[in-house]
Amino acid sequence: MDLLWTAALLAAQSPTGNQVNPTGELLKMVGMIGIFIFIFYFVAIRPQQKRAKEHEAMLKTLKRGDRVVTNSGILGIVVSVKDESVTVKSDDSKLEITKSAIAQILQRSESSDA
Repeated sequence: MDLLWTAALLAAQSPTGNQVNPTGELLKMVGMIGIFIFIFYFVAIRPQQKRAKEHEAMLKTLKRGDRVVTNSGILGIVVSVKDESVTVKSDDSKLEITKSAIAQILQRSESSDA
């Protein structure tokens, strides 16, 4: 009986018992971080880049007569388009705003003025 207890005690203290391999744990941690970065890219970064490209393409097609809405909620009709700014007529006032302030084009103009 004492021999059985001694064998069990030695097995519990052996170096091949329940010790953790530090290299394996490091690889698991690096792998998990890599998976989180991969998921974050496809959930947050990639859709934002896609929206930015679509917005830039929309601004390139902006022309005189388009009905637009700005980021601040102002509705107006494009009077002129410059390199970095747009002149918008809203009711009785004309506003010169940056192109990036245009949120969306509500209605395209019928004419082919560029």
